[in-house]
Amino acid sequence: MEKSDKKSLDWQLLRRVVRLATPYKSLLIWSLFLAIILAPISTMSPYIVKMIVDQNILPGNMSGIWWLMGLYVALLMLNVVFRYQFIYGTARLGQSVIRDLRVRVFKHITGLKLRYFDQNPIGTSTTRTISDIEAINEIFTQGVITIIADILTVVAVLAIMFYTSWQLAIICVITLPFMVLATYVFKEKVKVSFQNVRKEISNLNAFMQERISGMRTIKIFNAQQKEREKFKQINHRYTDANLKAVLYYAVFFPVVELISAIGLALMVWLGAKAYLQDYVTFGALVAFPMFLDMLFRPVRMLADKFNTLQMGLVASERVFKVLDDNSVIANDGKIEVAKLKGDIRFDKVDFAYDGENLVLKNISFEARPGDTIALVGSTGSGKTSIVNVLNRFYEIQSGEISIDGNNIRDYEMFSLRRRMAMVLQDVFLFTGTLYENITLNDSSISLEKVINAAKTIGAHSFFEVLPGGYDYVIMERGNNLSHGQRQLISFVRAMVFDPDILILDEATSSIDVETEGIIQNAIEKLIKRRTSIVIAHRLSTIQHADQILVMKKGKIIERGRHDDLLLNDDGYYRELYEMQFKEGVEV
Repeated sequence: MEKSDKKSLDWQLLRRVVRLATPYKSLLIWSLFLAIILAPISTMSPYIVKMIVDQNILPGNMSGIWWLMGLYVALLMLNVVFRYQFIYGTARLGQSVIRDLRVRVFKHITGLKLRYFDQNPIGTSTTRTISDIEAINEIFTQGVITIIADILTVVAVLAIMFYTSWQLAIICVITLPFMVLATYVFKEKVKVSFQNVRKEISNLNAFMQERISGMRTIKIFNAQQKEREKFKQINHRYTDANLKAVLYYAVFFPVVELISAIGLALMVWLGAKAYLQDYVTFGALVAFPMFLDMLFRPVRMLADKFNTLQMGLVASERVFKVLDDNSVIANDGKIEVAKLKGDIRFDKVDFAYDGENLVLKNISFEARPGDTIALVGSTGSGKTSIVNVLNRFYEIQSGEISIDGNNIRDYEMFSLRRRMAMVLQDVFLFTGTLYENITLNDSSISLEKVINAAKTIGAHSFFEVLPGGYDYVIMERGNNLSHGQRQLISFVRAMVFDPDILILDEATSSIDVETEGIIQNAIEKLIKRRTSIVIAHRLSTIQHADQILVMKKGKIIERGRHDDLLLNDDGYYRELYEMQFKEGVEV
């Protein structure tokens, strides 16, 4: 029953993949038409050879040979032209489909909840978007249409073989069942091995992506040798999976060559007897080895093409699994805003990353327009989770979050996020120019606006000394910039987008003293006319906040202004303050 279900699933997947070609229906129909036309054209050549031998060479009648030779050459040229059109057409169809599919998958991935990326390695998503989709291309270039073409060729060859000489045709097809059986066994064995190959290459990509990204940590802790050993194990499993597939190929092709040779030997031996007894013509004996090759070659290649098709289906199943992942934040809101007042309200909000273990418990607070709210607490207390749910990176389990009196779910999500900006401690920069990283390739933001924002922040003097200024090319993740320079870029980035709500997530926790002065000035200018939420470990940066929320284990345990909180001798905030300023220890 399980095997039957698996076959049903394969056909279901195949139909779904073929439906991807709907926008290119004309190209698909043209390719199928060529497959139908090529079958009889390619099989006519041996029959013409038979006619030349029987009607011209043996009788010594050379007058009609030129007409038949001309027909032979014409069919050969026609076969070449149509074969070119067929190969190019299927390749173009495949490339067009996977081009659209890549865009669709990337668009879907960028819309998934952050929880998806928490649970799936980056390398796995990379494999789905690149190599798995490339494997789907093979379904069109070496799969469905070419399999149809090969099956039509086999049918056409058998038909003309029986028309030419049914006696020789019966001799030739004696070995055909053995060829089909070998092909079926090979297909089933390689199918399993290809699934293992796709699984192991995904693991290999995920491992490489993670280790290269964390190479600095590996070197700091001198863990190179251990990581090499882990890589050897993963690489060994991937190699074994490939070798197992190669083993089946190494067995299959010699077996089919042996079956082909036996078929040819039987045809020559029994066919010669039939010729001597005048059952078949000499021209048929000359043509049938050509027929036999035309018959066995597509049958032999069908196994390989079925496996290519199966490999593409395995890859497509993985890709469709990503597309079918409905962990997308619903964007059903209708309210689009050009400006927010910045009135934020959390009302009895509960939130869990896994849906069960709450990291925010009964959170309630209000930030009026222009207020600065500071979040304080030890690591894991829930500070970052508050800004995550405010941005709708994750959905809350219960309660309500509202902005300007409207539930955040009622806002069109991209319109809402457009009016909010975050400055993170770990600034992510992309490969590209300084200008592109600040504007995030938003062509509506001019260079002049970027320069004015940098001057306002106090970062222009840092940027203009870089080679090329704002055209300075930043390497991957900003590795050719200091941490302070990367942090300045994030502040300018926030400034040019001119948000109504600003979130600072430990933005000053690990910068040098010189840059800290500039960033403190930048913070003052940024939060002056905006509602701001500041997460800070340095309590000196939040002493002027309108309200400080002290968090512990997902709950707000204290709230108030800095001076008021210090009056509580037994308060947690007082304890944190004394740890920093009396003992010199940063929380």
